[in-house]
Amino acid sequence: MLFRESFSMALTSLYANKLRSLLTMLGIIIGVGAVIALVSVGMGVKSNVTSSIASLGSNMLIISPGASNKGGVRGAAGSRKTLKYEDAEAIQQKIKNIDYVSPTVQTSYQVVYGNMNWNTTVQGVTADFLSIRSLSISNGSFITANDLKKRQRVAVIGTTVAENLFGEKNPVGQTIRIHNQPYKVVGLLASKGQSSMGQDQDDMIYVPLTTAMERMLGITYVQSVNVQVSDATKMDQVQDEIETLLRQRHHLTQANKEDDFTVRNLTSLMETVNQSTSMLTLLLGAIAGISLLVGGIGIMNIMMVSVTERTREIGIRKALGATFLNIMTQFLIESMVLGVIGGIIGIFVGIGASQLIAQFGGFTTLITWLPIVVSFAFSVGIGLFFGIYPARKAAKLDPIEALRYE
Repeated sequence: MLFRESFSMALTSLYANKLRSLLTMLGIIIGVGAVIALVSVGMGVKSNVTSSIASLGSNMLIISPGASNKGGVRGAAGSRKTLKYEDAEAIQQKIKNIDYVSPTVQTSYQVVYGNMNWNTTVQGVTADFLSIRSLSISNGSFITANDLKKRQRVAVIGTTVAENLFGEKNPVGQTIRIHNQPYKVVGLLASKGQSSMGQDQDDMIYVPLTTAMERMLGITYVQSVNVQVSDATKMDQVQDEIETLLRQRHHLTQANKEDDFTVRNLTSLMETVNQSTSMLTLLLGAIAGISLLVGGIGIMNIMMVSVTERTREIGIRKALGATFLNIMTQFLIESMVLGVIGGIIGIFVGIGASQLIAQFGGFTTLITWLPIVVSFAFSVGIGLFFGIYPARKAAKLDPIEALRYE
């Protein structure tokens, strides 16, 4: 009963000074809202980067030509000529615990069908590429081993390319011109939409790797090799075996000779990225949390003013029998009510701010329960902590001196 009365009196006191109470809660509102909004931005960045890496395939190793640890003039990605198609075949034949291997080359061309044309990326791949990148065919078929063997001029296109060249027409069986050479469309990929980094994954054309290398680009090397490992726990082992095999094939048996290739472990990369983005999210939350601390100081300030204003009231209550605990409870409840109401309003402000950032700021935001619960609990704790000193000061007032106070 005492708690209910104290709570009712706290609300009455705060309502009597509505504007002052609102301004006091403003620090808590801004603090909670900022924590939720900024943490949602950090979580969105983490989700974006993780999704981008995951879209390349699970348990992936990506081999590219050129060493990764030397300075000096560096060529463009894929411009080095140290990685061969035969290296990919050797990896598939000699290394265990591997599901798929797909060497790739790519370039950009203008593609023509009838009086329509479209600029897009053309990528030379093998049949395993379909499984590695989790692609699916909505119509027709994908590139086959026979296409690779015979260097067939066939193409599998994405939905963006199909819409811009064919409109509503079925593209399978039609002939398009890539780099002024005819290619028969044998398959249409199911739509994957935009990647987490905003790239259109459907704006692609896939042709047989051998066709791209020999008939389209006139090269004898590949620009990358994608390797999917069957077991995540054996990623490091497979990576070491691939590095050893490629050093042997490239005649780099002497220890002082650096690798002319780079093997990137996407699992390790994802762990590193997750750690970095988690630290970023924590930093954003900590910066926003400072405003919560400022809000707590505001609560202490206004409660000190309230004690001073109500000194005579406190003296009357103590003269009528109110104990130290009664007075302290009342003022603690008032400070906690400021924290609770400010926290609730701050949650809605934070969620709204997060949605506005996503809509108008071009950021992806991800709202989770943890920052909401933590920031609200912190706002209540702030109200309690910064209300203790004013409450003790009120409770320790001498009733005679309090009654004399004007």
